[in-house]
Amino acid sequence: MGEAIVVFGYGPVGRATVERLVAEGRNVTVAQRRRPNDLAAVVRFVGCDVLDGAQVAGAVAGASEIVVAIGFAYDGAVWRRSWPAAMANLLHACEAAGARMVFLDNLYMYGPQDHPLTEATPLTTIGAKPAVRADLTRQWMAAAGRVRVAALRAPDFYGPGVGLSHLGDVGFGAIARGRRAVLISPPDMPHDFAYVPDIGRAVVTLLEAPDDAYGQAWHMPCAPTTTPRRILETGARAIGATARVSAVPLWALPALGLAVPSLRGMVEMRFQWDRPYRVDASKFTARFWADVTPFEVGAAQTAQAFRDGVGRG
Repeated sequence: MGEAIVVFGYGPVGRATVERLVAEGRNVTVAQRRRPNDLAAVVRFVGCDVLDGAQVAGAVAGASEIVVAIGFAYDGAVWRRSWPAAMANLLHACEAAGARMVFLDNLYMYGPQDHPLTEATPLTTIGAKPAVRADLTRQWMAAAGRVRVAALRAPDFYGPGVGLSHLGDVGFGAIARGRRAVLISPPDMPHDFAYVPDIGRAVVTLLEAPDDAYGQAWHMPCAPTTTPRRILETGARAIGATARVSAVPLWALPALGLAVPSLRGMVEMRFQWDRPYRVDASKFTARFWADVTPFEVGAAQTAQAFRDGVGRG
């Protein structure tokens, strides 16, 4: 089965990555606190808390590469406390094992921008969560020469079974149940979305890339920019449904966040939704591939999965 790969986190992207690696016959281990109920029998599992350095070192020992696809509660204080410690543990473990790391990142570290985001966009100091992501970038970059890290930065994503998404349970899920989609974002603002199976493919692409692809960030390619409403309408048509879409006004988020904890973490991220949000992935597409899944396919498959009751989180 070849060299060992450890995937930290079995959320939507971790799952998509593992499925692709298993299909290629790779030697895969999943590491997280609890064993996933749907983990394939051919995939090894190791219990691991990424905030425990000894457990992380034990999980990485003997691996040639790791994938970091973990997440923490959507709270600035939790991020400030947990993310730097987790990254330090992962970097130390990779250094000891001589393993390369593919880090699934987001695009928060750029803060508010009025132009397409590139890998050269300066890091921000605005907001708790964006500042944490910027500091994580500095953290893994400072380890260059000791640890080989490639960061895959993806925008908001969607896909079959992806419930916790701007287009997930509140979008495709609601439409599949014959209800109105109520988004926490303006439905007619142009915004890039990445398809989860494509992200898994991009992670594996970086795992298979030579060392010169490491020590840098790569932006995830997406289908041509469109609006959440159009994506939902495309999926609705595929299942013979009507896309009724409304949204929580951005100006109301601060007040709503006082009463609804799940909205509280969204307040400082309004800059992602109050203007067009476009990602320049030309660096990745010039080096690797550009044939991402079109919304006509991805939205249809996602809507069909929600209609059929496939929802994982």
